[in-house]
Amino acid sequence: MVVKSFQHHSLGRGASDPVTTGHVPILGGFVSIPAGWIVMGSTAGQADEQPLHRVWVDTFEIAACAVTREAYNVFLASTGHPHPRDWGIPALSRPDQPVVGVSWNDAMAYCHWLSVNGRPACLPTEAQWERAARGQRQGHHYPWGDTIPEWVPNGGRGPLNGPWPVMLGEASDFGLFGIAANIHEWCADWHAADFYKRSPALNPTGPVTGVRRASRGGAWRHATTVSRVAARSKLDPTYRYTDYGIRLARPMHHAL
Repeated sequence: MVVKSFQHHSLGRGASDPVTTGHVPILGGFVSIPAGWIVMGSTAGQADEQPLHRVWVDTFEIAACAVTREAYNVFLASTGHPHPRDWGIPALSRPDQPVVGVSWNDAMAYCHWLSVNGRPACLPTEAQWERAARGQRQGHHYPWGDTIPEWVPNGGRGPLNGPWPVMLGEASDFGLFGIAANIHEWCADWHAADFYKRSPALNPTGPVTGVRRASRGGAWRHATTVSRVAARSKLDPTYRYTDYGIRLARPMHHAL
């Protein structure tokens, strides 16, 4: 499926978006990612992407789309949780855009709220994220291959005025929209630059402690060349940057 519309002048609802109590819209639903081996890292990337190493990732589920502003607004209305940074800026205000300006702590609070209300959710590990983003294209730089597709806004040159709607463009071969390209997506792990030198082979979850939390994917503020599936990023878990958002994961066999 390809969705071509991208018009930031058609802003939809803004900071006072109405909510539907008790309903959290999950555009695209969840996708089952089959268990398998992947080679994590890149010899062409940064030092923290090395060495290349083979890891096994168990079957899990990941959201087809990033969490939208509309979905996150239900959480805000239900809990009184603080609004994300720059919540009222028009370029970030479409209900079908990914929510941005959320910290790692905010993302975890959102997952906890879903989980205690009977909708188990978590952040993906770095290994899960890379498994999902790579799909069946082992060895390629991006989820779509090595050539930037025509649907990527502005030819992937960036920056844009804001993130594009979460279902814009063509899904990856695993059925995921916008992964690696639209926003930086928080991961569950702590980040350590040397972790790949000591990573376990089975379902790695990152170091046990750290200073910055891991994130993955490029973002609307950057050229698509930084969207390589192997590229790693990190940020203080309290920081709220407007190119950071959330993509949910969960164990198999849970309904949301």
